[in-house]
Amino acid sequence: AFGLMLGTELVWKKIKSYGRALMLTTLTQSLGTFAVVSLVFGIIFSLCGIPVYLAFAFGGIALATAPAPALSIVQEFHTRGPVTDTLLPMAVLDDIVGIAVFFTVNSLIAGMVSGGTVPLTMIPVMIFLPIGIGILPGLVVGGLLCRGTNQSQTLVLLLAGITVTMLAGYFLNTRVFSGITLNYMLMGVSFSAVFSNKVSGEQLDTLTKGFQPVLGLSLVTAIVDLGAPLDYHLIVGAGLYTFVYIASRAAGKYFGARAGAKATHMPKTVQKYLGLTLLPHSGVSLVFTGII
Repeated sequence: AFGLMLGTELVWKKIKSYGRALMLTTLTQSLGTFAVVSLVFGIIFSLCGIPVYLAFAFGGIALATAPAPALSIVQEFHTRGPVTDTLLPMAVLDDIVGIAVFFTVNSLIAGMVSGGTVPLTMIPVMIFLPIGIGILPGLVVGGLLCRGTNQSQTLVLLLAGITVTMLAGYFLNTRVFSGITLNYMLMGVSFSAVFSNKVSGEQLDTLTKGFQPVLGLSLVTAIVDLGAPLDYHLIVGAGLYTFVYIASRAAGKYFGARAGAKATHMPKTVQKYLGLTLLPHSGVSLVFTGII
């Protein structure tokens, strides 16, 4: 669901004007968050006698941004403007950077404490293979949509494309690879981004409105699944570490985004507010936590 929602916002005509600025700002806020969280926890852990390498694990987990809150607000209030146009593609790019940084850190840490680790050569595979999986179904669906379809045919085509993409990813995860998991969200992003760039803007608006009920149900299901295991006693018990993590991550996101946006001369509204829109955390980070 997240991948499909994000991919439909990756229309090249919409984001090409931000090009270098978008990429640079993504890197400054992502790597800035990693640096700030790692530094703060490195100092605390060194004073407390805890292995310092765990600080980099916290930094790697902190990178990812939750796309669901931003997407929900954008769709509910039909927001438009430079902040929205920057935030939505950045949510995708942010998770890509997060995956690259996290699995690099994870491999280095695992190599220090055990013999089992994900080879560094597999990191590009984990990023680019999920993207490649969604391209062919996206091209097929986009080509068929360009020929003209009614609403029911459009829904069937989208569901078929999603199913093919998901089954391809499931087969690779369960039968081909062991020890790594390809990211389904990146598959959905790739699939939807491809067909979104093949159809016209009017067709895409009609398509997203017609598919909205399915997306809404998927979104609710995903949020409930993420929230069900939450134990607030663990949050309270973590005490100082919880506060430090939230505060240092917020500082890295906000000031990293502001620095990148200012350096690339983005609009003032983007400089002031983009960092705040990136504060919600992500289900991707819950997966990262489980891996660590």
